[in-house]
Amino acid sequence: MLHSRQTLVAIVICLLLGAVCQAQGIKVKDMTGRQVELSAPASRIVAIGPGALRLCAYFKDPSLIVGIEQFDIDSSIGRPYLIANPAYANLPVIGPGGPNNGPDPEQLLLVRPGVIFSTYGSDRAFTDNLQGKTRIPVVALSYGETGVFDPAVYDSIRIIGQVIGREEKAEEIVAYMERCRLDLHARTKDIPDSHRPKVYVGGVNMKGAHGIESTQGDYPLFNAVNARNVVDELGRRGALMVDKEKLIQWNPDIIFIDEGGLELVRQDYQKNKPFYQVLGAVKKGQIYGQLPYNYYTTNIDTAIANAYYIGKVLYPDRFADIDPAAKADEIYEFLVGQGVYARMAADYGGFQALTLE
Repeated sequence: MLHSRQTLVAIVICLLLGAVCQAQGIKVKDMTGRQVELSAPASRIVAIGPGALRLCAYFKDPSLIVGIEQFDIDSSIGRPYLIANPAYANLPVIGPGGPNNGPDPEQLLLVRPGVIFSTYGSDRAFTDNLQGKTRIPVVALSYGETGVFDPAVYDSIRIIGQVIGREEKAEEIVAYMERCRLDLHARTKDIPDSHRPKVYVGGVNMKGAHGIESTQGDYPLFNAVNARNVVDELGRRGALMVDKEKLIQWNPDIIFIDEGGLELVRQDYQKNKPFYQVLGAVKKGQIYGQLPYNYYTTNIDTAIANAYYIGKVLYPDRFADIDPAAKADEIYEFLVGQGVYARMAADYGGFQALTLE
């Protein structure tokens, strides 16, 4: 009888342990629609591809990261998640990284991650192939179309939260970004068109630095503050190059320059002063610098900080309570754990009125 009771107790314990293990199992649908299963929340992770590590860094738990791409070691300039986490550079290298390099399965295996987060490839075949080679769950992430205030970013952050057992933190990150979006919109949504200056952004990074002709249609930072982007009359989205004659025709009231292209703009000014001196924004000193935010995909923190600065320039009365530098540090502090605006400003120039001489 005693033996039977012991057997029964053992069976119950096994069933309970099995239930616990089953409860700890995780199933997620990644950004390619794949179902990925893990036996438990991942405590050792790697992130590969443009911007993957950044999204993981927003959880502010460096102990989870067990490897890093060489591309993220080579330079931290312009990438707040690396500036705020210099220790990342001491992690084992898991591949070359960069937008045109695929992952290295052998180096990934050496660091024994429980999961691989990836922004490489946009289809299931690529991700399935990597998972097949490594026998490690691979979870695809995405920045969507705009990278800032994009639902795909929110979904990716939530997926990371599920995989590492930090759902509550994921919701905090998403909620913070969404509060910023709603705040920017609320401040600017009811401004009459007659009080909205015509604006243009030049020097936009497009697989490298470019001059004033490099711009963007349906520009997410202008959209965030309901600005009148002169480029939108073309009906085109994303990065594009415009003729200088067209810029003269538009004659925007205010011009923002992505400081990643500022030096090229200044060089061009020395060669083509008559063109620039025709522009009303140049004559009136209405040219402003914004921090570059597209480097290994969107630095969402910098993009949001830029949006507040743009709002301050366009509608100073609606942003009277905002100090752009302080707001940038608040955003950086929340997302990457350290206010790094001073470093970004030292590298690029920061939020300031510009002269092209």
